[in-house]
Amino acid sequence: MTDLSASTTAEQTAPRRRALTVLRVASVAFLFDTLLQAALAGLFITGDVRFLDLHAANAQLLAALSVLEAVAALVVWRSLKGPAWPFTTAVGLVVLVAAQMGLGAARMLGGHVPLALAVFGAGTVLAWWSCTYRGAEGGRG
Repeated sequence: MTDLSASTTAEQTAPRRRALTVLRVASVAFLFDTLLQAALAGLFITGDVRFLDLHAANAQLLAALSVLEAVAALVVWRSLKGPAWPFTTAVGLVVLVAAQMGLGAARMLGGHVPLALAVFGAGTVLAWWSCTYRGAEGGRG
């Protein structure tokens, strides 16, 4: 009977643990996409205006990844009993990316460029945490 209950528990937690995998994939993808976004901005600043459209289009992908991160972080927090701060950081990233898009569209580079550093910093922290977090068995939060 003990084996059956252990098997049932493992089957119940497997879908919830997938949220951690989704968070890991989304946070690393977000981080790499942030680097791509910076490269596209740099190419635009050097004078090739074609990269501005790519930079704007990539911002949409960055926004989608930030929402995916926030949803996955919510599931990790609530279902896996993880810490709350990754969720609040992910929600902060959603807000920061939205602000970035607004500042960029308005061509307010004085706020757009420094805010990009905050996006990259928060994205780095979230990617690092999600890739090193081991859940209840590891105790790292």
